[in-house]
Amino acid sequence: MAEEKESTSIPLSQGENASRDDPEDPAKSPPSSPNSSTRKACCFVLQSWVSKKFMTGCVVLFPVAVTFFITWWFIQFVDGFFSPIYSRLGIDVFGLGFITSLAFVFLIGVFVSSWMGATVFWIGEWFIKRMPLVRHIYSASKQISAAISPDQNTTAFKEVAIIRHPRVGEYAFGFITSTVILQKDNEDEELCSVFVPTNHLYIGDIFLVNSKDIIRPNLSIREGIEIIVSGGMTMPQLISPVERDTRPNERVSLNRIG
Repeated sequence: MAEEKESTSIPLSQGENASRDDPEDPAKSPPSSPNSSTRKACCFVLQSWVSKKFMTGCVVLFPVAVTFFITWWFIQFVDGFFSPIYSRLGIDVFGLGFITSLAFVFLIGVFVSSWMGATVFWIGEWFIKRMPLVRHIYSASKQISAAISPDQNTTAFKEVAIIRHPRVGEYAFGFITSTVILQKDNEDEELCSVFVPTNHLYIGDIFLVNSKDIIRPNLSIREGIEIIVSGGMTMPQLISPVERDTRPNERVSLNRIG
């Protein structure tokens, strides 16, 4: 019995050393120094500051990079129309094809504005509208170009509109394209044809909304297009309705059926 007790006993000195070297015992572990805690706090503050400033730089440079990339791609794309012609002539000047393209577009605008140019354009448009698939692409593209055209004609978007859609309390952006009169027994009702884009700008739904239920904001056609194309990211912080324009619009009478 005495031998078994001696074999299981541990010296006092070894037990004290084991308890001191045990890192898992929080009561006996050495306390952290104040310098270590200060160093960790400084590192955390510095890391947070560097991360915040880096994200700020990304936010500032992202729109600049996108704008530069799109502009550079557009210059190269437009320059590619006439630069091969100059290359064959032995003239290798970057940007000369781009300037020539701009001058060409300007001359086309001058030509189409004349009587002869309008006639040639009308004939070409007549042939395009007879093509099965091309006419749909052309019609959608023409609607977008007519909306931002400086010569606002009857086929362009007339005003930016806000209508209650699809539920009460929700609103949707749209464009007023025309005005019609719905004939009733008691009184006529003025309706506005509102085009509400559902896929950027070239696909959407058409709603006939009472002119009294339409909110006309203080936004131009181009501002409305920018809001829709950007997904609402260019939305102004304050939108106020404007007084209704009393200019005469073309009206189409709809006879009541039945």
